[in-house]
Amino acid sequence: MAGVVQVDGLTKVFRVAEREAGLRASLRSLVARKWREVRAVDEISFAIGAGEIVGFLGPNGAGKTTTLKMLSGLLHPSGGEARVLGHVPSLRQRDYLRRMTLVMGNRNQLQWDLPALDSFELNRAIYRLPRDEYTRTRDELIELLDIGELVRKPVRQLSLGERMKVEVVGSLLHLPQVLFLDEPTIGLDVTMQKRIRSFVAEYNARYGATVLLTSHYMADVEALCERVIVIHHGRILFDGRLSALADQFAAYKTIEAVVGDGERITMQVPRAETSRATAKLLAEHEVHDLTVEDPPIEDVIEQVFAS
Repeated sequence: MAGVVQVDGLTKVFRVAEREAGLRASLRSLVARKWREVRAVDEISFAIGAGEIVGFLGPNGAGKTTTLKMLSGLLHPSGGEARVLGHVPSLRQRDYLRRMTLVMGNRNQLQWDLPALDSFELNRAIYRLPRDEYTRTRDELIELLDIGELVRKPVRQLSLGERMKVEVVGSLLHLPQVLFLDEPTIGLDVTMQKRIRSFVAEYNARYGATVLLTSHYMADVEALCERVIVIHHGRILFDGRLSALADQFAAYKTIEAVVGDGERITMQVPRAETSRATAKLLAEHEVHDLTVEDPPIEDVIEQVFAS
């Protein structure tokens, strides 16, 4: 299956030095260092089509950030192949860098002591953007995120949420077609998370951008992604519609009913027993309202990792 992002057997192995604690072990490691291999990403394959927003989920250390760094060209793969917009990311070709961006929620890319506008101007020069095109895009993005006052302050004076907003604008001034977003709402309050999510959705709709998003906040994923890829220990455990996650991994459903005397009945039942339990409830009670729901997505993801 061809796609804007095409990954085939992608692998990343890190070589890590090993030594025991203590002075003697430290001296011994100088002449006879021991190494071990850590497979951070282990032969993963997937494709993402134009305009898709895909959630890339997994616990810490699962291989998410390593994968994004390979796709953006910051790391060379140990094996397999990746192509984004027809380019091999590790070659870091100028035409590729002009068409993608990597936003990391825990990294600052703008100059700390300068107003964001000055850093934006530096990005304009780096990407060689025509002045009229740059000004139009900059003002449009500033308006979308409502940061007209913030961009004139030194970045160090901004709150975490304010910094994240100006960082996002700085990363999109060249209107990339592919966005790799690594925890873009980490540490932000609920209101700011919602604002960033709305902005990503608007950018995707306006420019048809393809987005690969990692986040520990399931609200981000549920709001933006119809499809998710779940990775654990460097391997893909699930790739499909978010709505199908529960069908494959959730062990139970929750049944809630309001019966004749106004009493609310809530029970969790194994998925295979849902029909039988619902029929029994209807037969034994005068039911005024009935809902059958999958467990919260957080519980489903936890079940995936436990599989």
